[in-house]
Amino acid sequence: MDKELTLRLTPEQAADDAYIVRMLASQTGSEPGSFHFRWKKRSVDARKKNILVNATFELSDKPFPSEIFFTARDVSGKAELHIVGAGPAGLFAALRAIELGLRPIVYERGKDVRSRRRDLARLNREGIVDPESNYCFGEGGAGTYSDGKLYTRSKKRGDVLKTLEWFVHFGADRDILVDAHPHIGTNKLPRIIEEIRETIRRSGGEVHFDSKLTDLHIEAGKIVSVTVNEKTVPVRNLVLATGHSARDIFELLHRRGVTLKAKPFALGVRIEHTQELIDRIQYHGRLSDDFLPPASYALVTQADGRGVYSFCMCPGGIIAPCATASDEVVTNGWSPSKRNNPYANSGIVVGVFPADFENAQDPFACLDFQRSVEHACWKAGGCTQKVPAQRLIDFIERRKSKDFPRSSYQPGIVSADLNEILPPLVAGRLRSAFRDFGRKMNGFLTNDAVLHAPESRTSSPVQIPRDPESFCHPEVNGLYPCAEGAGYAGGIVSAAIDGMNCADAVFRKLQA
Repeated sequence: MDKELTLRLTPEQAADDAYIVRMLASQTGSEPGSFHFRWKKRSVDARKKNILVNATFELSDKPFPSEIFFTARDVSGKAELHIVGAGPAGLFAALRAIELGLRPIVYERGKDVRSRRRDLARLNREGIVDPESNYCFGEGGAGTYSDGKLYTRSKKRGDVLKTLEWFVHFGADRDILVDAHPHIGTNKLPRIIEEIRETIRRSGGEVHFDSKLTDLHIEAGKIVSVTVNEKTVPVRNLVLATGHSARDIFELLHRRGVTLKAKPFALGVRIEHTQELIDRIQYHGRLSDDFLPPASYALVTQADGRGVYSFCMCPGGIIAPCATASDEVVTNGWSPSKRNNPYANSGIVVGVFPADFENAQDPFACLDFQRSVEHACWKAGGCTQKVPAQRLIDFIERRKSKDFPRSSYQPGIVSADLNEILPPLVAGRLRSAFRDFGRKMNGFLTNDAVLHAPESRTSSPVQIPRDPESFCHPEVNGLYPCAEGAGYAGGIVSAAIDGMNCADAVFRKLQA
């Protein structure tokens, strides 16, 4: 009896295994206890007051076998694949290399995942930015300490299920294979990242920390070596997975004559409500409890011909300082695995395009805009890691807030009129969008909500071109621009998939 069944359950029923067994037995004409079952898919349908859970189960006469999703192999002495960056793209490129029989050598400019915590603590408590160790740089990449959401729409880019299965293999809860919007949580990711790193090393690969790429050497259209910590390393194939905030890498490539392009991205603010309010809005007056998770939302609208949308919504979350330089401020959000903090936050961002600028052909047109907004917000915050903030209705009505109900942003907030700090192409569209969001979510538009500026690292504002089939830069043989930093991914799962795809591309090249 190997089959699948889908049930529509109340949240309470979905948490009751005995009830589920009775329902599955009734549906199959079987006796309870005569079969085994496990969850396959789960999603909450809260469109109506009668909230339901869409539940799909796998049934079998036999116990389900233990799941081994990744099999390591010894790649000592095998052909080498050099990887710069130990975020999800770099780490999954290394895992895929091992699976293919290649020996990965990973260089990460930041510290190991545990050591990063001390630098993040200093950033939160003292507002001191370490340019090499922060929320964006270090083992695991930006997602490790800024939430760990695994939802992706990039179904056509590669094997999403395989990516999730590998996370489970290295320690994530099996629920991520089931939930419609899987999430690991900032508190659980470090242990998983450590196990991935140790698997790479046990397999004969290398992972180096505090190892910064400062130069690359190209001869006759081929990459021949890189400079890491002033040491020259011969390289034949290089996966460049440095993330969307490694501006020095873009500048290095430009100096070396590697073609770059300005790329659209999005910029705005991070808004914080109480989680209780978001629960009441989304769950028709009911609060999250043992049966319903903290509620989330996804919002999108058009304002003056431009898309405005929610980004990286964090139920039960915290707003974090994500600057990578001392003269800028940047916000992002994260949630622990239980999503049990009292506040909900989300980026609300406006699309920004190269055509918005007179120097649209300059590869740094969007990057310079991004940098200018982050610097302006830093100045407005008193040249510290405090961020300029404003109550939501005060922002819409263009008046400075006299006080604030709260903020989870630990370095602190400073009252400012964000209309005077954010560029008009962003501020005006945000005002319009918030009015529309208030119509879509009754209660969202409240002066109890606090805006924090800016939300600016949504994606890379620069793209490193590559051939769509070979994944190689069209002008530099052996250079594989990868994932978010190259403009080809947007989140943990899509970045991991892109890393695996780049490893596959190198393997195909070596086999040819």
